[in-house]
Amino acid sequence: MIKLNYTEYGVFLCMEKKGKQNIIRKMLGSRKRLIILIILAILFATGWRYLSSRKTASNKTSTVEKGNVSEELVLSGTIEADEHANLAFLSSGQLDKVFVTEGQTVVKGQELARLDTTSVYQTLLEAEADLRRYDASLQKTYDDVQGHESDESFAQRETRTIAETNRDKAYRNYVIAQKNLSNSTLRAPFAGVVSSITHPFSGINTTLTESQIEIVNQSTVYFDVSADQTDVINLDIGKKMRVILDAFPDDMLEGEIKYISLTPQVGEVGTVYKVKVNFKKLPDSQKVRIGMSGDAKFILNEKIDVLWVDPKFVKSDSSGKYLKIGKPNNKIRIETGVEGDNKVEIKGDINEGDVIYD
Repeated sequence: MIKLNYTEYGVFLCMEKKGKQNIIRKMLGSRKRLIILIILAILFATGWRYLSSRKTASNKTSTVEKGNVSEELVLSGTIEADEHANLAFLSSGQLDKVFVTEGQTVVKGQELARLDTTSVYQTLLEAEADLRRYDASLQKTYDDVQGHESDESFAQRETRTIAETNRDKAYRNYVIAQKNLSNSTLRAPFAGVVSSITHPFSGINTTLTESQIEIVNQSTVYFDVSADQTDVINLDIGKKMRVILDAFPDDMLEGEIKYISLTPQVGEVGTVYKVKVNFKKLPDSQKVRIGMSGDAKFILNEKIDVLWVDPKFVKSDSSGKYLKIGKPNNKIRIETGVEGDNKVEIKGDINEGDVIYD
């Protein structure tokens, strides 16, 4: 057994403490090195992925394909209808009866609404009575001057003329009274659907300029577009088109141009012409409604069964246009034809299926 005095024991404890501190320092140093290595590994992996992505992006490839290429003109427009009317009474008055409801289908000539006709009907009766009276007076005058066709006196001619003019005025007043009575009733000018009713109940006073009933014939809908003077020269009657409505971006409606105005539209900025496009097949009336907006795509030029590529792969320099075929630096000179939004026709020493580089 080894015995240590007090001094030796103190030195021993001091040495033991320093040994522990050295071990701790070594452990901390190892941990720092490990953290640094981890950080460097992360940075290396990130950089490698970045460089790989740049290399991949710079070497995007595609293939030469064969198919149809179309050059299109896109114009914005709205759904309208040839037979679409806002009906109003030709005089002010109290609404007596509304015969229809919103959404109801009506036929041409059907009564839709009527004003109170008490006063206009009384005017008609008075005009009818005056007509009968002046007609009878004229017949009596004719009897009085009968047999005097060759020797009619001035007095007789004056009496006959006054009787004829009174009868004519009475007849015109009677026709006007009939017309006023007829104008007290709104009738459907065409078959269609009642779109809206301003006053759906009686007892309301309406004014001369107030629209009462709106009616639309859904079988006459068309797509209305406005074409600038630089675009309208590319359009012709019968040209095919496709309509994509904003409300139904996945549905495509086909049609053709039926009308192009000869004069520009009033109130538009610039010189703009109205173009009417009829649908090949009428759209679903339960979905497509008046006023819906969208785009009409007109096919200006189309090539069938030709070679085409994505336009972004077509490059150009001082010598002309080219494609990188087979490898990134292999330039093959080409010519382009019809150009669409995402297809361009190409001509040259190329074949379907050739790999091209960006």
